[in-house]
Amino acid sequence: MQFSAILTSLALAGCAVSTFAAPASAQGRDAAREIARSDDTILDMAQAYKARDRKRLAALLPQVRGHLLEPWAAYWELSARLDDASLADIQDFMTRFSGTYQEDRLRAEWLQQLGRRSDWSSFLRELPAYRMNDDRAVRCYSLLADYVTQGSDVSAAVQDNWLGLKDADEACGSAAGQLIKDKKLAPHIAWLRARLGMENDKLRIATQAVALLDPDWVKTVNTIYLTPAKYLNDKLTALRPQTREFVSLALIRMAYLDPVMAAEEVDKLRWKAQLTQEERSWVWGVIGKRLAQRLSDDALGYFAKGQLAQMHEDHLIWATRAALRAGRWNVVQDAIAAMPEATRNDPTWIYWRARAQLARATTDAARAEATRALEGIAGIKGFYEMLALEDLGRKVTVPAKPLPLTPEEKDHARTNPGLARALYAVQIGLRTEGVREWNYTTNLHSKGGMDDRGLLAAADLACKNEVWDRCINTSERTRSVVDLEQRFPMPFKNAVLARTQLIGLEPAYVYGLIRQESRFIMDAKSGVGASGLMQVMPATARWTAKKIGLSDFQAHQITDRDTNIAIGTGYLKLVLDSFGGSLPMAAAAYNAGPGRPRLWRGQAGAPTVEAAIWAENVPFSETRDYVKKVLANTTLYAALITGQPQSLKARLGTVGPRDASTPETGLDLP
Repeated sequence: MQFSAILTSLALAGCAVSTFAAPASAQGRDAAREIARSDDTILDMAQAYKARDRKRLAALLPQVRGHLLEPWAAYWELSARLDDASLADIQDFMTRFSGTYQEDRLRAEWLQQLGRRSDWSSFLRELPAYRMNDDRAVRCYSLLADYVTQGSDVSAAVQDNWLGLKDADEACGSAAGQLIKDKKLAPHIAWLRARLGMENDKLRIATQAVALLDPDWVKTVNTIYLTPAKYLNDKLTALRPQTREFVSLALIRMAYLDPVMAAEEVDKLRWKAQLTQEERSWVWGVIGKRLAQRLSDDALGYFAKGQLAQMHEDHLIWATRAALRAGRWNVVQDAIAAMPEATRNDPTWIYWRARAQLARATTDAARAEATRALEGIAGIKGFYEMLALEDLGRKVTVPAKPLPLTPEEKDHARTNPGLARALYAVQIGLRTEGVREWNYTTNLHSKGGMDDRGLLAAADLACKNEVWDRCINTSERTRSVVDLEQRFPMPFKNAVLARTQLIGLEPAYVYGLIRQESRFIMDAKSGVGASGLMQVMPATARWTAKKIGLSDFQAHQITDRDTNIAIGTGYLKLVLDSFGGSLPMAAAAYNAGPGRPRLWRGQAGAPTVEAAIWAENVPFSETRDYVKKVLANTTLYAALITGQPQSLKARLGTVGPRDASTPETGLDLP
């Protein structure tokens, strides 16, 4: 990386920096060694913070005074002891590092602590200075503070925040608990929260919610989680509201474990008679969702046993997917119409609702309405936006480049202290910290974030320093201007082109995959151990190396650029050939392993569907998102590389059962 532009500005500011140029003198060499030692101390402090080693943090902090990353060092030291820090220490930090990401991050932690203490006067004094305003816990405590101190009606906001959480949360749970206690929030909301926990196998969510109503009921919830069938067998009647809710939880848990058994149970006369339509509809929604995730043809029949209007949005999403797979456009329309407005207005469901309307339209007015919906989302922003564009008869093309950045715009980005700290942190190995500060500086530091020209200049700075993930992510946030070359960079072009030409792969497909896998971070490593540009697993790397003739391959070579590209493209080519050249199926196989897409395509008799419908029905959310993004990326890279209009639909094709007359290959693929 070349940080010369940054380094000049930092030197002017009197900051300690490191360069990659050889020192011109003994004095220069001594200075370089001192800077390296300071960098090492910063890295030591980062490790001490992870270990919450207060003593070591306190001992090391004086050694990094004046370092460019001192705000991080000071933050780690104070954050580690925030529970018993003095107010003077906190205020001194806020003053000294005013305007930085570290100041605002510590303020968020301080606000959470004040919220836990119910110190609402201090909380409300501090809250206006909080700039990020993106922390859900702080948001929930602020709602609770407004309610406690002002008597504000916050029930709807508390309900939305609490029900939207994917995990148990103290702050939002406390706000919900207070409102339930004061009868400002209906007990039913706690039961809804418990249902969501039970159907997503999150016991802690369910127990926390029920404990707000009665702590003694937690034992029953634990029993239901472990043995739902036994609980139902022992329960002859469910006449009291709380008993009906417990029965609902047991049926939901059973549906998670065995949806067919749950369907037989909820269809029993006693539950038909004793449970409400809403309670039974929710259970049918869970049963339908679980079977839809298994790509069962029976899913729609189970959804139909309940009322769509009384199901959760997750149930409606899976009902829509199942209906798409079955070609039931009327159900697609009905399920999307029942979704909450915010969900319904996502481009995914705008697109499929328009498609359903076009499929069923009998009048010009209906067709015109659907066309207007497609026009409203059509573009190159994402997968469904591009499909809408093609449905309107237009192909994917590269938009005109924006006006070149001025020297002043580039200088503004280059001299931004937050961006400088972020790049420096990435440079010395603190990528997580660097990414957080970069995102804050470009998006959260000021209301609304940087304007489009500021984002383009920041992205340009990241590109020039080969911090490709920040280049891409920053450029993607522009609103009215698009620099497609910036959003879709092509580093290592010679290596990629040479390899793809050698083995017969489309370079746009490889770039589309790398962009999604690693954002071109060469030393990227996933939580499951995948490494390098193309995120190759160790076992897959060893297997592929043998297949493609890399006999001297060693495990440590996987992050080497050319080796990673050779192994990643080699494996991708083998996968692609195994799936008959299907780009979406090969992408799914690359992400989730080849065995799963073989199951997801269906057996003999299963429908052959548009690949967009197939991708939308992929059971794994990560893989579903991955396939769509890789194919959209590929189409845009192809437009850039060829300079010609491109078709996403042509690359998608259709997906269905394997032709039995065609020999199946690649069964040994890891």
